Amino acid sequence: MSYSLATLWYERSRYLPGVLAVAFSSLLIALQCGLLLGLFSITSLPIDHTHADIWMGAPKVLSVDLGESIRESISARLENQPEVTRTEMFLQGFSYWAKPAGGRELCMIIGSNLGDNALGRVDALDPDLRSKLSEPGAVVIDDSDVGRLGMKGVGDTAEIAGPKGPRTVRVVGLTHGLKSLAGPYVFCSHGTAREHLTMLEGQTTYVLGKCRNPADAETVVKRLKEQYPDQSTFTSAEFSYRSRMHWLTKTKAGIALGYAAALGLLVGAVVTYQTLSAAVKGSLREYAVLRALGIPRWRMALAVMAQSFWVGVIGVGLSFPAVYALAFVAASMGLDVILPWQLLVMATGVTLTMALLSGLLALRTLRQVEPAMLLR
Repeated sequence: MSYSLATLWYERSRYLPGVLAVAFSSLLIALQCGLLLGLFSITSLPIDHTHADIWMGAPKVLSVDLGESIRESISARLENQPEVTRTEMFLQGFSYWAKPAGGRELCMIIGSNLGDNALGRVDALDPDLRSKLSEPGAVVIDDSDVGRLGMKGVGDTAEIAGPKGPRTVRVVGLTHGLKSLAGPYVFCSHGTAREHLTMLEGQTTYVLGKCRNPADAETVVKRLKEQYPDQSTFTSAEFSYRSRMHWLTKTKAGIALGYAAALGLLVGAVVTYQTLSAAVKGSLREYAVLRALGIPRWRMALAVMAQSFWVGVIGVGLSFPAVYALAFVAASMGLDVILPWQLLVMATGVTLTMALLSGLLALRTLRQVEPAMLLR
């Protein structure tokens, strides 16, 4: 290892293209996957920013935004579980927002209880906003959707379609960081939500549950799935993951970004292979000396593989600061880049594997090494 590192430092200009290629590949993989995670985390915001442990909905719900009406009485199934301390109704559905200047925009109505300990209340609704939402027709939208909905700010009015015709709503406040992927979120009370959703009295979209111990949620969900296969029951974490994966596979965005990352990885592999091959070819006489001294060929091959390993390690090390710097730039532009440690470990593993494979391919050059080369 020390010999390989010394060689890399002494001939750093020769190995620099390979290091940069590895860094670029690692950067591309981590950043694109982080952007993908950030993009689809938007789809599960109603779950991630509320306080329920268990979500119960219609059969075969694919995503939180695709919930259908169910009977409120179904909540008894959840209430009867000994681990559950309380339940709550959660109203959600798509409707159309009529802009004052003309045109319509698809929006997602979310109606919840507004109490301090409400399970379905998003955490961005502070006591002041909750007090204002208790007024009939009062709604809250995210500040990123103000222009999209044709609003100028707090106090503006618009109309939202409903089963009995359009109803006027008034924007009483703004949230931050709750933008939507499909349609802008419109937060309101239960009463206001029912005026704009096609839903009979005594129906809801989801029943939320809170466990005495959040760790018991998985046990309760497993039991309810066995007892009532005619409904969908999830833990919050499970439903959040299911919602993200649905949008990931439905939009094919993961395939597109994965394809681009694979191309970047391929380019990095080719450049790294060419760099290592050129370095071995440039050192053939040195390897021939080693061969003449009786050094076995496998030891020289091990040295080349050690060099490819260190090229990968240094490249990955250079890429991580750049990844966080670009993630900060993206955040300033309103783009979320999620970089969990599992993603960074995966990017490191893939990139190092690519570097080692490039080193294996470069070993073919060592076949030309013979002591007789020194006589030429």
